[in-house]
Amino acid sequence: MVAVDRLELVVVRHGLTAWNRQRRYQGRRDIPLLMPDAVPAMDRLRHHLADQDFDAVYASDLTRCRQTLAHLSEGRTWPVPGFDARLRELDFGAYEGRTYDELKDLAGYRAWIDSQGESAPPDGESAAAMRERLSAWLAEALATAEAERHRRILAVAHGGVIRELRRRFETVDFWEGSVGQAEGRCWSLAYSEGEWQCSCSSAVPTPASATS
Repeated sequence: MVAVDRLELVVVRHGLTAWNRQRRYQGRRDIPLLMPDAVPAMDRLRHHLADQDFDAVYASDLTRCRQTLAHLSEGRTWPVPGFDARLRELDFGAYEGRTYDELKDLAGYRAWIDSQGESAPPDGESAAAMRERLSAWLAEALATAEAERHRRILAVAHGGVIRELRRRFETVDFWEGSVGQAEGRCWSLAYSEGEWQCSCSSAVPTPASATS
């Protein structure tokens, strides 16, 4: 039996950027937040997390995630974060900086869309490669949680990261796994039969319709 057999994993997406607003693929491009436009959604997320403590905090090393974490953690005594390139967005390769309207008539782009990201875009990364690095990060984070008796973990990452984790923990369809900026998921994990399994999941922050 592991030292800790239950924990919560909260993973949230970074705040709004100019490329989000323009609906451009960002991927590995180090695009900063669009200020002050990004603040309202991040404030709502910050309020949701106001009374929550975390035993470990992680984030993608890209600027938009660093800025989001700084906003969420200001004035709080959260642990020193671990910035990790394995939490970066999918590398969209030749499609980065471009929009759907610019790409929609390209046969290669249509094939990539139809594959639900399983094939790699030109000079980019496949979903399988992304899952491999995410699995390595998750295994390490969970091993640390077991060893150090962590109960709650926070990670600030990207939409594609959350989409892949939702496919893993919630078995949702690729197209149903997206979340908005400064939104994410909370997964309750239980250690059973030699592995961590998701017992339930919920939206972060709680949708307004659910609290009214």
